[in-house]
Amino acid sequence: MHEHQDLRENMVQRQLIARGLHDPAVLAAMREVPRHAFVPDDTRALAYDDSALAIGCGQTISQPYIVALMLQSAALQPGNQVLEIGTGSGYAAAVMARMVRVVHTVERHERLAREARERLQQLGYDNVVVHTGDGTLGLPRCAPFDAIVAAASGPIVPPAWREQLAIGGRLVMPIGASAGLQQLIRILRKEETEYREEALGMVAFVPLIGEQAWHPDGESNHGPDDGR
Repeated sequence: MHEHQDLRENMVQRQLIARGLHDPAVLAAMREVPRHAFVPDDTRALAYDDSALAIGCGQTISQPYIVALMLQSAALQPGNQVLEIGTGSGYAAAVMARMVRVVHTVERHERLAREARERLQQLGYDNVVVHTGDGTLGLPRCAPFDAIVAAASGPIVPPAWREQLAIGGRLVMPIGASAGLQQLIRILRKEETEYREEALGMVAFVPLIGEQAWHPDGESNHGPDDGR
């Protein structure tokens, strides 16, 4: 256990703080959550490396820096209700669970959702609710959300997410092609119909598959005139 604590501290110091990340709540949560418990057994030795790792079903657990960057950008607060799209292994949801009131996370792969749910329950993250379904539609029955964080890239921001974001809420997601690099963006909902968008840098994520994003064959489910 002490070894893992040292590895987490080294991860925070070298991969996060050294690159300019500074949110105390994010750093504390990243120090606490056992990342090695969220990766396959055969890659546990790499759990705290500065890289993404495969978790099955064609999905990955993002590198620690990207997780921390997205959560810092989402400006999470203790009383927040958060929607995460793309549960994956459940790691990012666990980190957020240490920072907010409740995390609703949606995963389209039934096996990943089931495994993440069991893992989170075993580790005591009882303020995370794992849902299986089309994440591009959001979770209207639980809206509005103070923050929405997406671990997959879409051609546009799904309209459902804009509608389900609370006034003053923050949305962080990668936008761009289904393969290669995308632009990580943050959207702040200032008023009912007013949104402010900010670019955060280039990233590489798996594609967001669903009714309001990419079709499984790689084609967009939106016409050429659809905007962000």
